Amino acid sequence: MSLDITLWFAYIAVEAALIGLLFYRRAWRTLPIFCSYCVWDVLSNIGAFLIDRYHPASYFRAYFAQTIIDSTLLFCVLVELAWSLLRPLRSSLPRWFLLVVAALILIAGAVIWPLAALPGLVHITSKSGLLLTQLEQTVSILRVLFFLLLAGASQLLSISWRDRELQVATGLGVVSIVSLVAAMLHMHQTTASQFQFFAEVVVASYVCSLVYWVVCFSQKEAARREFTPQMQSFLLTVAGAAHSSRVALTESRSEKARKQGKP
Repeated sequence: MSLDITLWFAYIAVEAALIGLLFYRRAWRTLPIFCSYCVWDVLSNIGAFLIDRYHPASYFRAYFAQTIIDSTLLFCVLVELAWSLLRPLRSSLPRWFLLVVAALILIAGAVIWPLAALPGLVHITSKSGLLLTQLEQTVSILRVLFFLLLAGASQLLSISWRDRELQVATGLGVVSIVSLVAAMLHMHQTTASQFQFFAEVVVASYVCSLVYWVVCFSQKEAARREFTPQMQSFLLTVAGAAHSSRVALTESRSEKARKQGKP
């Protein structure tokens, strides 16, 4: 059995175990999108394997759709993690503040997008291939930055490595770092054996992250601690400023509408 097949079966087995643990721990109550992503990931990869084996001509179209859905779900996972981090203070925040969180992550992705165009991408002649590669790199960089931000601000956010949010972000961050390094190294080589080696390293890193999640979710979730007073004050100030801006924008639109309605 080749190393590719061995890694693939290991990936399927470990992720299936993770999904079982997620439902056993009822993680879908607090992290429903992450749970959905894990289910989607294992099913989509099984589907991609079968398509590549029995309908190779349709593989790129399936891969294109899979990448778009995968990137969208990962963006939603980051929004969910950020919103889950605010759990101790959510009762004091307006419901629409979730849209502010999503907008901030989306803006970060928009800033990263042009930076994700690695020099080697110019050798990709297909526009769709270039789009998918740049999209994958953008999401990877976004995940790495999210992980580094959580790890760096863990004390202010009153979280530790026992908190689910940081555990999930760590797994995503490790895989993203490995995939980015592999992508940059791949730009400087052209042989098929080197490409296959980098692909195997990325898959192995994902299997390691899955094993890490299995270990984490096999243990009970740590009780969520309250934010530090400094962080509470900062978040409430941000929410207040966002609310004031929203009210001002609504009043401005209403005033403009009244003026336009005048004869």
